[in-house]
Amino acid sequence: MNASQDQANQRLDIRSIREAASRIHPYAHRTAVMTCESLNRFTGKNIFLKCEHLQRVGAFKFRGACNAVFSLNDEEARHGVVAHSSGNHAQALALAARIRKIPAYIVMPDNAPKVKKAAVAGYGAEITFCEPTLAARESTQQLVIDRTGATVVHPYDDPAVIAGQATAAAEMIDDVGDFDLILAPVGGGGLLAGTALSAKLMSKKTRVIGVEPAMADDAARSFAAGHIIPSNNPNTVADGLLTSLGHLNFPIIRECVDDILTVSEDSIIAAMRFMWERSKQLIEPSAAVPIAALLEGKLAHVQGRIGVILSGGNTDLDSLPWMR
Repeated sequence: MNASQDQANQRLDIRSIREAASRIHPYAHRTAVMTCESLNRFTGKNIFLKCEHLQRVGAFKFRGACNAVFSLNDEEARHGVVAHSSGNHAQALALAARIRKIPAYIVMPDNAPKVKKAAVAGYGAEITFCEPTLAARESTQQLVIDRTGATVVHPYDDPAVIAGQATAAAEMIDDVGDFDLILAPVGGGGLLAGTALSAKLMSKKTRVIGVEPAMADDAARSFAAGHIIPSNNPNTVADGLLTSLGHLNFPIIRECVDDILTVSEDSIIAAMRFMWERSKQLIEPSAAVPIAALLEGKLAHVQGRIGVILSGGNTDLDSLPWMR
């Protein structure tokens, strides 16, 4: 274990999760835990859904961004925060910074969807556009840091962000009690690592399984290999799950997660549509991935209570996946 991983593990315990919960309590929604009779009947399971698609900015990402922003000391906060992101993290960080009344600097690729550009700007962030490559994003972010002194808030590879994401599962366990299994989607791994930490620290019998698209299966391959295998040209409708695993959360996932499953594109789309039609919960494709595993029957052997983190609900209504 390297020094950064050891530092992260020292800071990620039940106390840090409870402190994160207290820190974000005035600002983040305590989202509902709901059930869906149609889903239970179809799968033959007893499923509880943590509705993070109803979180502020429409995703669990607000938890981690909010915890990171309000963890800064006054001197750090004065210089603001920065991230390169074209997705939910950009909106979450912009809103958290606006609430604390500090600057937010977001680096976005110039081909980001107009609706996302508008949302980030609407939360008051200063946007710097760059070419749509990782090298361009990172170099542009460094230019912003050099100019402003802003603190980087990574979307998933940051102890404060992971602790913030952990509060979703912690709330679900507090509200409902112990689970036999909790499912969460996995992209960069912040949500899965946080979910696994909360489960193992609060309910030791609970198994935790991550789920990702078969067309973006780097987390499953990394988990099996014991080292990070970067994502290579992923192509999935679940565009929130395209990122490779982070170096801080991978050791947590290896230690605390029981397995990582993959699901097909057809199953993801069918699961999303099922949730829209049957439960009236307007989730995005990434949030439908764990539901897809249930609908595919990959957890047919699991008995007892199953928790699912519905990670977000930011969907392009002009391009619904079943209309393509």
